[in-house]
Amino acid sequence: MTDLAAIADGYIALWNERDAAQRRARLARQWTADASYADPLMRGDGYDGIDALIAGVQRRFPDFRFRLRGAADGHGDHVRFSWTLGPAEADGPVQGTDVVELADGRIRRVTGFLDKVPEGA
Repeated sequence: MTDLAAIADGYIALWNERDAAQRRARLARQWTADASYADPLMRGDGYDGIDALIAGVQRRFPDFRFRLRGAADGHGDHVRFSWTLGPAEADGPVQGTDVVELADGRIRRVTGFLDKVPEGA
């Protein structure tokens, strides 16, 4: 049985990891080499593409952190969870929901949905 909370927690930790070497190591542990990420604003494939997306979000929002919003759920090889992106001590102005497809317990594909995005973000 897949530990849904562990998948979601690890995913959020990856997006919050600021040290490039640590982020890359976490990516290699948690994601498959052929992994892909897509949401309405961006797409990345493989470790290089996904790492570049995360680094880009961190540059654009240097003082923001991702946090889970609610509990993860799922079935089979799919996990769904919602998140918020914002300052550590405030409600996140950006919110989304991601659906993760797993392969052998690792993330293979992410389809992201943006639930709340303020103008100009």
